[in-house]
Amino acid sequence: MKKFLHVGCGPHNPKRTADIFPPAEWEEVRLDIDANVKPDIVGDITDMAAVAAAEYDALFSSHNLEHLYAHQVPLALAEFFRVLKSGGYAIIRVPNIQEVAEEVAKGNLEGLLYTAPAGQIAAIDILYGFRPSVAAGNYFMAHKTAFTPQTLGMKLVSIGFKDVKLRRDSPYGMEAVAYKA
Repeated sequence: MKKFLHVGCGPHNPKRTADIFPPAEWEEVRLDIDANVKPDIVGDITDMAAVAAAEYDALFSSHNLEHLYAHQVPLALAEFFRVLKSGGYAIIRVPNIQEVAEEVAKGNLEGLLYTAPAGQIAAIDILYGFRPSVAAGNYFMAHKTAFTPQTLGMKLVSIGFKDVKLRRDSPYGMEAVAYKA
């Protein structure tokens, strides 16, 4: 059975990964900042010292890199690279700031863009983080770094990932699939 590391930042949602990593074929190991999730590992994605090098066939990171400061992103990506086996791959999802900027240029800062599990999302939420969480003092939810397809692709290549493929993943979101040779 293959293993994937789910680099999460909130409650586990089995539907989130089951389509990509069918449970009959994949074992999920979680690294999460929320100890209530009952993860296998609790840690920081910029220093995954508890995770052995070259241990995983794949890694799934959904909407957590934007919560890091820009200088922390290369550290997290290097850790993603380090924990993957040769031939392994990372799936990384982040907001596409280019598409959000187009909405803002149209004057749509607070209008509903889409509804996510967290609630209704406006351009201002994508720019700054989910407002109810930030207002409640959960500053981890604040967005500190923005990505375009070009910047995400360049960052992945600079770490050593090969064959990086980028695509639109969701409304105002993008997904990168990057391989470790």
